[in-house]
Amino acid sequence: MPNTVPQPADLVHAMPDPALVVDAQGVVRLANEQAVELLEADPAGRHLSATLRAPDVLEAVAETTSGAGSASVDYEIRVPVPRAFRAHISCLGAGKGALITLRDLTREQQIERMRADFVANASHELRTPLTALSGFLETIQGPARTDPRAQDKFLGLMKSQSERMRRLIDDLLSLSRIEMNEHVRPSGEVDLNRVAAHVRDVFSGMARELECELKLASDGPAVVTGSRDELVQVLQNLAENALKYGSTGKLVEIIVRSDAGWADVSVRDYGPGIAEQHIPRLTERFYRVNAQDSRSRGGTGLGLAIVKHIVNRHRGRLVIASELGKGSTFTMRLPVKAG
Repeated sequence: MPNTVPQPADLVHAMPDPALVVDAQGVVRLANEQAVELLEADPAGRHLSATLRAPDVLEAVAETTSGAGSASVDYEIRVPVPRAFRAHISCLGAGKGALITLRDLTREQQIERMRADFVANASHELRTPLTALSGFLETIQGPARTDPRAQDKFLGLMKSQSERMRRLIDDLLSLSRIEMNEHVRPSGEVDLNRVAAHVRDVFSGMARELECELKLASDGPAVVTGSRDELVQVLQNLAENALKYGSTGKLVEIIVRSDAGWADVSVRDYGPGIAEQHIPRLTERFYRVNAQDSRSRGGTGLGLAIVKHIVNRHRGRLVIASELGKGSTFTMRLPVKAG
């Protein structure tokens, strides 16, 4: 039985990373499926510059195709989400063009960045409850050693601080996990009306305790591509915030709309609202409009950061509108599922 020698095109298509072959003029002659998916179009027949907008890479390709051996160049793309790549360009021979392979460095860089961020953020935010716990213990061991009533009081405060630490660690781990996968778009099918109904049911008890009406309204179907658990998490964070900080308005609305290829889920309250200068920073880690009030209500300062990164992962947008004295509206905009 004769041996079959693999053809160059077969080898390119078998590569696990995005790969392209360009001729000596920089025109793409071949691209594997991974490259087509990354570039969101088949670049074959077009100049590389038409689909890969990275000047350093294009310059390296020009030098390599002129017979300069091989080169490696790191570059980034900013939309729809930031991603980092290393392009390796190998000359196929004088006048024969080059092979370009693209290695995704996003996860590696995110892991390193998250390690540093986690240590910095955790040490800063955990210092306050740890200091409080240490002080309570000293009091119980000292002045309150023989005072049962004082001991009960301080033990209750210690429990509150330990629960705050647990929530903070849970949110930090959740945020790190979401950021690690932010560049990978979910592939499931999610009915936003069902998500909204679930969140309304979950928080109906909290709304009753706060004497606030929690209403749900929808104008029709709203099915998107995504992760149900993550979208539930988004809406739970927004609904909980609205009830915690806007229940004085006595009404919180969850509104589902679908129009022009987008599905919107809005959480609206009629509470005190947020001053305009705070709005651009609300999704920053640990940013609080009122730090003392947020901590007293059990906030970790990470809820809206988690919301932002989940929405980014779903290729959507978070829109925030607020006016002092009239309330706030947080809207998650997601592309409607095609077909």
